[in-house]
Amino acid sequence: MVRGRGYIKSVADIESIPVAVDGDGTPVFVRDVAHVTIGPDIRRGLVDLDGKGEVVGGVVVMRYGESALGVINRVKRKLEEVKSSLPEGVKLVITYDRSDLIHGAIGVLKETLVKESLVVSLIVILFLLHFRSALVVILILPIGILLSFIPMYYLGITSNIMSLGGIAIAIGVMVDAAIVMVENAHKRLEQAGEGADKFHVIVGAAKEVGKPLFFSLMIVTISFLPIFTLEAQEGRLFQPLAFTKTFAMFFASFLSITLAPVLMVLLLRGKIRSEARHPISRILIFLYRPLVKGVLRFRWTTLFLATGVMLATIPVFQKLGSEFMPPLNEGVILYMPGSIPGISITTAARTLQMQDKVLKSFPEVLRVFGKIGRGTTATDTAPLNMVETHITLKPKDQWRPGMTWDKLIQEMNRKLQMPGIPNIWWMPIQTRIEMLATGIRSVLGIKILGPDLKVIEKIGISMEP
Repeated sequence: MVRGRGYIKSVADIESIPVAVDGDGTPVFVRDVAHVTIGPDIRRGLVDLDGKGEVVGGVVVMRYGESALGVINRVKRKLEEVKSSLPEGVKLVITYDRSDLIHGAIGVLKETLVKESLVVSLIVILFLLHFRSALVVILILPIGILLSFIPMYYLGITSNIMSLGGIAIAIGVMVDAAIVMVENAHKRLEQAGEGADKFHVIVGAAKEVGKPLFFSLMIVTISFLPIFTLEAQEGRLFQPLAFTKTFAMFFASFLSITLAPVLMVLLLRGKIRSEARHPISRILIFLYRPLVKGVLRFRWTTLFLATGVMLATIPVFQKLGSEFMPPLNEGVILYMPGSIPGISITTAARTLQMQDKVLKSFPEVLRVFGKIGRGTTATDTAPLNMVETHITLKPKDQWRPGMTWDKLIQEMNRKLQMPGIPNIWWMPIQTRIEMLATGIRSVLGIKILGPDLKVIEKIGISMEP
C-alpha cells in the first residue's frame, strides 16, 4: 500500500490518512471515524482470451477528431518498443485492430478507381479509333483527380471510404466534357477537309461547345450542394463524399475549357475516321435508326408501355426495405449477451471463459477476446452482467466450403444457448454508433418509459417472445 510518497508502515500511518473534508475545509482523518474497513476493492470486470483464462487487457482511446489509422500506427510503433522490456513469458497480443479494415476498404476503392479509369480509357480508344485523340480524355482524368486532392489537403479531408467514393462516383462524368469536345473537333475536321487550317478548326470547335459543356458540368456539381446542409451523423458521413465529388466535377469543368483545347491542338493529328467508316459506330447506327423511327411512329404506344413498366415497379418498390447506412462487414463479430444483474465475479469469469472456449472451437475463428463488466476507466461504464466479446475471423479463403457470415452466426447462436443469457450478434463499429445514437445495443430495441416500475415490468414481460 502506498500513502502519499511513501509506504504505510504502522497503524499510526493509517490513522493519519485524510478520508474526508468538513464543511469549513478541515480534513477528517481515519482516527476521527467511528468505523473503518480496510480491504481489497470490489472487482467490477475481467477479460479472457480464447477461453484459456484471465488475461490483462487494454483499450486505446482516441481523441476526438484524430485519424484512426495514424493513431493505430503510432500505438503499434510504441508496442514494438515496449516488447523488449517485457518479462520472460509475457507477450502482447492485439485482439482488435481496425487498421486492416481501413486498409482493405481504401484498397478496394483505389482498385475501383484504377479499373474505372482503364475502362473509360479503353472505351474512348475503341469509339474514336484514334489514340492521340483518346489521350486528350485519358490525361484529363488523372489530372482532375490529382487536383481534387489539393483542397482536400487544405480542408483536412482524409482519404477515407466516403471521400474516395465521391471521386469514384465522379469519374464517369468527369470525362464527358472532354469526349464531347474531341468528338466535335473530329466532326469539324471531317467537314473542313484535308486542306483546312487545323488550328482554327479545332479552336472553333472548342468555342462552339465549350460554354454549354462548362455550365452543364457546373449544374451537376451544384446538384450535390444540398448534402452540405446535412447535420449530425448524416453530415459527418456524407459531407466528405460531397466535397470530393464537387471538387472533382469543378476541376473537370475547369480543365474542359482550358487544358482540353490545348491538348486537342497538340494531339489531333493524322488520319481521323468518320462515323460512316467507323466499324463500331456503323453497327450501332444500323441498330439505332430503325428503333428510333419505330418509337417516333408509335409514340402513344411507347408512352403507354413506359408508363406500364413504371407502374409495375410500384409493388416491388413497396416491398423494399430502407436503411440509412448499410452495415460494413468488418471481418469481426461483436458478441454482446446480457446476463442476470447481480452476478458474482466468480460466476462471471466461469461464464465468460466457457463462452469464449465455445466460440474459439469454430474453424473460422482466429481469436476470441471477451470482456465482462468494466475496466478501471471512466470511458467504460458497463455493469458486471454486460459481456463484450470480439471474435476475429480468419480470411474467407480459410472458411469451410459453403460457409457464409449468416450461417456462421446461426451456428454460433445455436451452440451458445444459455439460460438467462440472450445473445446479441453484430459488428463493433456499427454497434458503437447505434449505442451512442440510441443507447440500445441491438438492431431493434424498444424503450419502455413511465413512472410506475410495476407497470413497466408488466409491459416488458408481455412483449417478450
